[in-house]
Amino acid sequence: MRVAFFGGTFDPIHRGHLRLASATADAYALDRVLFVPVGNQPLKPGPTVASYADRLQMARLACNPAPPQPATGNQQPATDPRFAVSTLDIPRSDGSPNYTVDSLAALARELPSASLFVLTGADSFLDLRRWRSPDRLLALAEWIVVSRPDFPLSESQFAPLALTPAQRARVHLLATVHEEVSATALRRRLQARDPCTGLLPPAVADYIQTHGLYR
Repeated sequence: MRVAFFGGTFDPIHRGHLRLASATADAYALDRVLFVPVGNQPLKPGPTVASYADRLQMARLACNPAPPQPATGNQQPATDPRFAVSTLDIPRSDGSPNYTVDSLAALARELPSASLFVLTGADSFLDLRRWRSPDRLLALAEWIVVSRPDFPLSESQFAPLALTPAQRARVHLLATVHEEVSATALRRRLQARDPCTGLLPPAVADYIQTHGLYR
């Protein structure tokens, strides 16, 4: 089994995340993409806007929307059967940060026969040496690094990471998929009462409205 760890704040999860995950699963023959909302991001100090519980529920709704309701005509689009949501990065009881290396190690123990991948953006990956135990991270999983339209990758940008040839072979670049939706911009629009139609999965948009998030 080929499993990708897709971590992030998902504040909120949006259609761009889902399109990116599907395209990556197609490109690398992934059997499962695990969406892993982070409880306490160590490299982004300060709280998220939505709580962990809300972000986790929105991820679940995005990956597993409710069945269609014929009486109301509320047709939720089918989601990718390869998607799942994980609580590997649930907030720690002592408030300490969630480190990806710990979550990946736990996933490796849970799925000892699986080939593990990490799905991440180019800007995050180029900051890898600031992550906890970067060499261990590269040993635990292969990495799928997605570049943005405004952040193209070149081999010269990998030089500061000082990757060995074996480590570089475990890093795959995906430049054919562009996730142009920004969660930061979405939050601003939601605060201004813009429903962000077409940018959020309908079940997530309904959850945000019902719970008064991002107001």
